[in-house]
Amino acid sequence: MTEDEIRVAFLKELTSVAPDLDPETIAEDDHLQDDLDLDSMDILNLVTALHVRFGVDVAEPDYPKIATLASAVPFLAVRMG
Repeated sequence: MTEDEIRVAFLKELTSVAPDLDPETIAEDDHLQDDLDLDSMDILNLVTALHVRFGVDVAEPDYPKIATLASAVPFLAVRMG
């Protein structure tokens, strides 16, 4: 899976967890909690969705690695690799 495909899939999972978000307006460095207002339950739901979609476990200490699109895409690419 390419990084572009991962980006699209991440945004799809993110917007399924937070349907009020518009994927077209999410910037690479928007922080999930600070900028996009996801709460801890949203993050947990996103982690679960990412596991189902990519088969990747994201442990709690790794949550900062998926906190922005710019950091999540390479993190997921490596974990899937």
